Amino acid sequence: MRIAVDVMGGDHGCGVAIEGVKLALATDQSITSVLLVGREADITSALAQSQLTDPRIEIVNATEVLTMEDKPLEGIRKKKDSSMVRAIELVRHGKADAIISPGNTGALVAGSMKLGRLDGVERPAIACRMPSRSHDFILLDAGANAVCEPQHLAQFAVMGNLYAKQILGLAKPRVGVLSNGSEESKGNDLTRESARLCALLDLNFIGYVEGFDLFNDGVDVVVCDGFVGNIVLKTAESLGSNIIGLLKKELTASPMRKLGAWIARNGFRGLKQRMDPEVYGGAVLLGLNGVVIKAHGGSKERAIASAVRVAAEEIKHDMNHTLVAQIAAANAILAQQINPAPAQA
Repeated sequence: MRIAVDVMGGDHGCGVAIEGVKLALATDQSITSVLLVGREADITSALAQSQLTDPRIEIVNATEVLTMEDKPLEGIRKKKDSSMVRAIELVRHGKADAIISPGNTGALVAGSMKLGRLDGVERPAIACRMPSRSHDFILLDAGANAVCEPQHLAQFAVMGNLYAKQILGLAKPRVGVLSNGSEESKGNDLTRESARLCALLDLNFIGYVEGFDLFNDGVDVVVCDGFVGNIVLKTAESLGSNIIGLLKKELTASPMRKLGAWIARNGFRGLKQRMDPEVYGGAVLLGLNGVVIKAHGGSKERAIASAVRVAAEEIKHDMNHTLVAQIAAANAILAQQINPAPAQA
């Protein structure tokens, strides 16, 4: 189990990423090696500072960094010796089983296309694991494709369904298309046609779901285009952070409230953990020949450690073989709907 980590792409620098790797290696002995990709001098210095001497660590030198300001395609083309590109190449050439990057999302998606899409997959999708009332759900696409066609969302539903089965352990995930209401008359051309196609597939499809359903245990796999999905993801992260901040402010406003907060401290810790994006680490880019994990740009040590855990889970499950077969079956159905056979004379 070999994991390549782009240690230069995040907001907090190489040292924070390496501290996260240190945490992950301490808890998972099944990881064979972690390849730290970035400027060798920076990595060597950070390793010394963190006192990380694990023999499973390898350094892969990359002299350039893809920043958040770089245009995705232009950055991939011009910065061929960037840590992100070098990490992708390690997976492409079979020297690593997975890549983790907290860098530029658009560049990671564009660069990861070098790995090739799985047979039959038209668009890869970012699948993000998010908390609901009593369990998690999967949101996809969370940002890889701003513009989609109905057949793309139908394929996302197939990918999300299998991901929920293998990662969440659900026997029959409830799959829904995100819309502005649950009635069939709601939505737009994209959601209406996507829902029609999803209903034909071998899924536990429950139709439209709306914002109320997401965090109320109403659905297990939420399908949408990347434009909408990314807005949902970032809004949820911001709201969660704000709720924690408001609670802290209100619960420390008086001695009596502080006492009540101390009594209920374990409950508040549990709430904070459930709403903390660092616990989830990163989102997987489904539909490619390789495991690609997008970590948040602002990831700190715990988030990087969680991303390594997510990558390890993905490698262990090796779901791509099953996914190819399920996509092929779905495509056979979708082809009849999108390009129906001519009527017999």
